[in-house]
Amino acid sequence: MAAMSIDHRCRLHRDVRDLSVEEILDSTIPAALGDNGALAARGAAYRRVPPLGCRVGDTEFSLWPGPDRIELRSGCDGVGIVVELAEDALSDVVQDRQSPMGLAMTSRVKVLNGALDDWISWEPVLRCLFEGRPVHEPGMVNLVDTNGAVINLDRTFVVDDDPAEMAGFLGAAGFLHLRGVFDETEMAAIGTDIDAHIAGAEPGSERFWWATDSDGSKQAVRVLNFHECSTAMAALLNDDRLISLAALSGDAHLPATSAEGLVKPLGIVGGLSDLPWHKDCGQGLHSYTCNSMTLGISVTGADRLSGALGVIPGSHRANTTACMRDRLLDLEPRLLETRTGDVTVHCSDTLHRAHPPVAQPRKVVYTSCRLAPLPGDGEKPNPRYSRKARAELTDVRDRIEAADNANHDKRFRAVPVG
Repeated sequence: MAAMSIDHRCRLHRDVRDLSVEEILDSTIPAALGDNGALAARGAAYRRVPPLGCRVGDTEFSLWPGPDRIELRSGCDGVGIVVELAEDALSDVVQDRQSPMGLAMTSRVKVLNGALDDWISWEPVLRCLFEGRPVHEPGMVNLVDTNGAVINLDRTFVVDDDPAEMAGFLGAAGFLHLRGVFDETEMAAIGTDIDAHIAGAEPGSERFWWATDSDGSKQAVRVLNFHECSTAMAALLNDDRLISLAALSGDAHLPATSAEGLVKPLGIVGGLSDLPWHKDCGQGLHSYTCNSMTLGISVTGADRLSGALGVIPGSHRANTTACMRDRLLDLEPRLLETRTGDVTVHCSDTLHRAHPPVAQPRKVVYTSCRLAPLPGDGEKPNPRYSRKARAELTDVRDRIEAADNANHDKRFRAVPVG
């Protein structure tokens, strides 16, 4: 099976700079409309997005989709969705430093008219406008390899299989399932370390993500920077079996250097334990970093009763919303049921979710292989993606809810994820 690249980057970190609202309105948006306006208008028509209004300080402007183009107007009169954001937030969203949802997750946008879903629905259109990536429509992604053969989505691999075969499958489907990479003894050591750190978690500690169970109690469910407190995990990061996976794609991915240890308890009703459909680039930076490869090490195995990983094959090739399963998406989900020691791989732009366990809990470790910087480029420090920001995601649902329009009958409300 011939491979297709999963390196979808189209921007350089070195090109990022602070854009003023005047420059965005006088230059950035008009240039994007000239280059990609017709393509973005097609996407806006398909998605039926309402006109988008933005208030930045004393400046108000709006984007009005039409049959053949998107029109930039001053003011927000008659606009269905109006958001308020600071100048630096607008600069970030037009440069994909943060996505529309990413701004909500970090309290940098407020929906004044309409609902948060209206704002999020613009995400693929904005990506099309500023990057030229067409908004996904039915039939754009076919699950065939580069030779035109239909992919067997039930296929699994072992680490000694032909790397080209695995790369071809990953490029087309956006995920892999490798059987028996590690043995039960190795996974027992990892599981013991996860249990020990979860048991010793101090309430509210930023070293963990927390969730709420059906009794109203807070439970630590994710050990951040797990590799720093687990000698077994640190050793695994240097194991050739894990290191070899970085080379699968042929796209110069770097070996994993960090990890997070997760438990998936029963009875969770709130918080970030069983995450809904999302892409790992859902906060932003897709155009600078995708696709990284996210590796899931099955410490206990996972099936439909213990909350297996769900993926949507081919979604890494679809410009669709990154923080939900889009109702317009024509690609179907699959469940990856694993045994102890299996490893799953998914592209950072592949839609996936953690199904809640219903009969028994499970444990898993996640790590990531990032793409090496492009020649002459280098990632700039970004506090929006720092360790501190990662820890603060444990309360992200509260910030998302606060970003929405409190007067709208369809406003976002934090609901149980289990």
